[in-house]
Amino acid sequence: MEPVIVVGAGPVGLALAVALTRHRVPVVVLDETDGQETPRPARTVVLRPDTAAFAARLGCADALADAGARWSAWRTMRRRRLLERIVLTTDGTDRTERDETACAPPVHLPQHALTRALRAALAGEPLAQVVTGSRLAAVEQDGKGVSAQTRGASGTWWRGSYLVGCDGPRSTVRKLLDVRFPGRTAVERHAVATLRTELPWPGEALLHRSPVRHGGGQVSEVSARPLPGGIWRLDWLLPPGRDLVTPDVLVTRIRDSLAGWAADAPDTAGDEPGGRGRGGLVPPYELLDTGVHTVHHRLARTWRQGRAFLAGDAAHLLGALGTQGLDEGLRDAENLAWKLGLAWHHGATDALLDSYQAERRDAVAARLRATDSALPLLRDGGAVHWRTVLPGTARGRSTLLTDGHLGRGPLGAAPSYPRTPLAAPADLPGEAAVGTLPGAPVVDVPVTASDGASVGLRDRLGQGLLLVLVAPGTGVWDRRHWQSAGLMPRLSDAVAALPMRAEILVTEAYPGAAAHTVLVVRPDGHLVTALSGVRPDELAACAEAVRGGASAPPHTATAAEEAEVPAGEPGDGTVPRPGSGVDDRDGAGGSNGPAPAGGSATGAAVAEPVAGPVAASAAEPEGAPGAAHRGEDLAG
Repeated sequence: MEPVIVVGAGPVGLALAVALTRHRVPVVVLDETDGQETPRPARTVVLRPDTAAFAARLGCADALADAGARWSAWRTMRRRRLLERIVLTTDGTDRTERDETACAPPVHLPQHALTRALRAALAGEPLAQVVTGSRLAAVEQDGKGVSAQTRGASGTWWRGSYLVGCDGPRSTVRKLLDVRFPGRTAVERHAVATLRTELPWPGEALLHRSPVRHGGGQVSEVSARPLPGGIWRLDWLLPPGRDLVTPDVLVTRIRDSLAGWAADAPDTAGDEPGGRGRGGLVPPYELLDTGVHTVHHRLARTWRQGRAFLAGDAAHLLGALGTQGLDEGLRDAENLAWKLGLAWHHGATDALLDSYQAERRDAVAARLRATDSALPLLRDGGAVHWRTVLPGTARGRSTLLTDGHLGRGPLGAAPSYPRTPLAAPADLPGEAAVGTLPGAPVVDVPVTASDGASVGLRDRLGQGLLLVLVAPGTGVWDRRHWQSAGLMPRLSDAVAALPMRAEILVTEAYPGAAAHTVLVVRPDGHLVTALSGVRPDELAACAEAVRGGASAPPHTATAAEEAEVPAGEPGDGTVPRPGSGVDDRDGAGGSNGPAPAGGSATGAAVAEPVAGPVAASAAEPEGAPGAAHRGEDLAG
């Protein structure tokens, strides 16, 4: 079969391409740029534990460790009072006894570092070809594959088995497929500055809010997130509108924030003054990069048309209240890669290919609905409405914003797929209840593989099914003994008979699981089901369900185009409200139309330069020229 064509070489497109090669699928990446990544200190990304683990498996572990910062704590301040401090742990102790998603810190790193690491990983894959300077001009489908025409120095027709558009918010693939991209424009605006300084809380991230008082006004909000080398990214929430952020205004914000934090610190005697702000002495700082970004919320009507798919910013935009669009884009890539791998090697049913949209679009729509519901409560000072949601307005707002930034709750937690078309058969004999519901991400417990390696469960994802046997006491046995004892021989025989690749792992314990429970885990880490003991027939039924039903030959006909959802349907996460800025155009631009040629609409944020000299060498933190076809350049 022909390779899979990936359009766009941002983090999502590159991640998808690397993941496909790990499934032994050849790929061609059509990259409109010259393949060079320009460092931009103010363009950073935040990866949650599941997406950071995915990036590490793709070969980015060194980049995450060297260029990324894992916060030691998260602080929430309200005016001048510390409201909450959450300690974030990176050790693997008591993984089965605690909620790792709530306690594990995200990874914060410059986007160019992640992109370069993914490019390097892809360069080492013999099944991958990256074609720079290739601008997509046309897409055609037939019963056996997809043809893509490119212009530029490498202009030609490319033939592929499938095509995935990862080419950003102004996606050419989406436009050629005539897929609408409705949503809300200019949901939030932020001024951004990246600087080198010393803050009173080394290694700890901060959210500092000054809510609206009874007299009205605008919420004041600034976040400070550390990077390695004493570098911090600061984001200030801007009032609605399109007013320019002048250099003087931005510098004033920097100095006032730094002076206020220094004044509130328990001990600032060692600081050398860098001037005065409204809060007192300003500690010295070196300004590295600045910019303004505008957050849009959009959701493509359909993510699959026949053999063509959309992923990342080409399929969705989000980013308000600390949510991370790149997280969702990487989850798109991980979800789609193993399904295209099955389709490429074994053929696919429509159920398998349609499950990508059913799972991922529903998950992103739920995230958008949660964010849209929270925005009026958090941004408009709606205290009366808020008390109907959570008691204790200050604590409730703090909790919700913390969830968004740390990847918890409806705003940030890794998604579940409870209504997946690939669910295990209903009323499966021998099903066992465990602490993870079917369709939810599994807990990253320590496991032992058949080769004797002791790793985290997430480290073994991405190749095929995982069958995790809960066997207390095996940790003190020699592997040669337990592999031939108890349930292992029978489980090995059952795995050998499955219709897809599978690996056996053993763990001492799993939350809520009894001894001898077997967990069936998808390649992307979501639980299919748990069975009591070794049940070959039930295991085979689960594997068949994960493949989308009865085995099928490779596609011989293009799937029918999915029916469009009427505008404003509750399920698409874009329900209009009076004055909400909803529009139904195909694009990420605001009410003033698309950005100028060569500009950028990247990730969840479309960047604008800061007016004046401050922006001369560092504008548009969330994008760069040509980034609309580079892929997913996100505001962290």
